[in-house]
Amino acid sequence: MASIDETMAVSGDENSVADCVFFPDTYSKSTRGVILLASAAVGGVGGFMLSGAADVSAALWSVLGVAAVAGGVLSTWSPCGYSSISLLRPNGRGVKEAIGWLPTFAMHGLGYAAGAVILGTLLGAIGAIAGFTGIASTIALTVLAIIGLLYGAHQLDLVRAPYPQRRAQVPHDARNRFPKWVIGGLYGLSLGLDYLTYVQTPLLYMMTLAAVFTGNIPAAIAIIALFNLGRYLPVAVNLLPCKDYAIQAWLARNQERAAMVDGAILAALGAAFAVLALI
Repeated sequence: MASIDETMAVSGDENSVADCVFFPDTYSKSTRGVILLASAAVGGVGGFMLSGAADVSAALWSVLGVAAVAGGVLSTWSPCGYSSISLLRPNGRGVKEAIGWLPTFAMHGLGYAAGAVILGTLLGAIGAIAGFTGIASTIALTVLAIIGLLYGAHQLDLVRAPYPQRRAQVPHDARNRFPKWVIGGLYGLSLGLDYLTYVQTPLLYMMTLAAVFTGNIPAAIAIIALFNLGRYLPVAVNLLPCKDYAIQAWLARNQERAAMVDGAILAALGAAFAVLALI
């Protein structure tokens, strides 16, 4: 399963990340199978409804936009998601400390935005060179359908699929060398490029391919920016009077549930795109 429960040092690299396969509250295989089938059924119905939209391309953009933000939020259950929330915190509690932390929060967002521009430009340019013209084409829908169904089953731990990732985290020692607002920007940039660190959700693959299939740089930037927005927003929890360990404990308790939701979204999208490709 692509979900992560903890970070581990391997091969002498303190920033390396290993997969977690076993969870404390593992869902049964039959339950995971039902989730996959139910999600695919809902997605199939949704795909049929999308086919009747006045503007199928615009409807697809709406679906992908929501999924991109959701994927970004789900990436919080990655080592860097845990790290960002725990390391980019106000120095104390109270309104004054929260206000003083806002530059860090803003710089973190600017870093994500810069990452979206860089990665989106690259992906859009690749798509343009390859001659792709939009996500509503049959080839785009077919590939996205395969990715959704395959990695939906992967997240639900029903099949094993390739999961190429750079197994690394943001460097923790940077917090000792730079002011917090600088760290916020650096973390935002490294996370906003999405492939420099380990990302828990395969929805990243779907959004990456969708960005390529647009064949358009502004459109590709928009897709990556929406994914990054979902990654960025959870850090705002540090504005609330929540203790760090309470946030981390909540994330840990819901680690597998996040993977299940991730798998359900992927399966639903895959089925919807499959229906659209066949109609």
